[in-house]
Amino acid sequence: MSSKVTILDGGMGRELLRNGAPFRQPEWSALSLIEAPEFVKMAHDAFVAAGAEVITTNSYALVPFHIGDQRFATHGFALGDLSGRLARAAAQKAQRYVRVAGSLPPVFGSYRPDLFDADKAPAILDILVKALAPHVDFWLAETQSSVQEVETIRTILGSDTRPLWVSFTLDDTKSVADVIAGRSVPTLRSGEAVAHAAVKAARLGAGALLFNCSQAEIMEAGVKSANQALKADNLDIPIGVYANAFVPKPETEESLAANDGLSGLRDDLNPSGYLQFAQRWVSAGATIIGGCCGIGPEHIAELKDTFDPQPAAA
Repeated sequence: MSSKVTILDGGMGRELLRNGAPFRQPEWSALSLIEAPEFVKMAHDAFVAAGAEVITTNSYALVPFHIGDQRFATHGFALGDLSGRLARAAAQKAQRYVRVAGSLPPVFGSYRPDLFDADKAPAILDILVKALAPHVDFWLAETQSSVQEVETIRTILGSDTRPLWVSFTLDDTKSVADVIAGRSVPTLRSGEAVAHAAVKAARLGAGALLFNCSQAEIMEAGVKSANQALKADNLDIPIGVYANAFVPKPETEESLAANDGLSGLRDDLNPSGYLQFAQRWVSAGATIIGGCCGIGPEHIAELKDTFDPQPAAA
């Protein structure tokens, strides 16, 4: 396979849970950072050992939605700083070049573009950006459900010259089969077409465009749609994927939003099963591959062994 594929890490939350770290709603992955940060270090180290070229700060749940308004106001900066220091320490300990991505999450809950508040978001994001800034090589706006969320992050970053990687979550609550068959177009969870979002992200100056925290089956269509739209506008940025391993929901059920419960994981997305999807994403044009919720170090090792990663370039 191509040596140009950059390998990301996998899902932090489920790795913490698997290792016995403190883990419950509503704090999710932030709880370990608060009560037992050694588990966060352990997870970073495991992903580095598996072959990840990029590790992501454990700052995804460091928002009032997860840790509460008071705790965020009192400890948000310190926790963000800790998440950055832990990731940087793991990268520096590695025997090869490993970069640190600063996770900038959906501040009002995953999969909920309807809850996004453009007036309140900047104050939350500003704290995270300032806390993470000394430790990260580039920014990763992840699990973004709408273009508006990304535009807000771009504004908050201001004159920061480090690359911003933009990762959207795709709507996988509708008929995935229709999207795969070309009967409908892939969309963000806001309903915006991937083609539109891809061009908007590129014009905002994104260093890479990714899709994460959606079913593996929907990702190939997302990559193809983004590729076509970018080429049509003479835009050229790397495309990547890091899917989750959640059990698909029937079309009559909504995906679980953050704090609504712990989604089950699929049995078929073992390392070899996940690799089969990853190979299709790469064939469709993706050059950045990793994993989201439920994708562990063993999956990353399989990707590394297949794609033989080289140093990441933003």
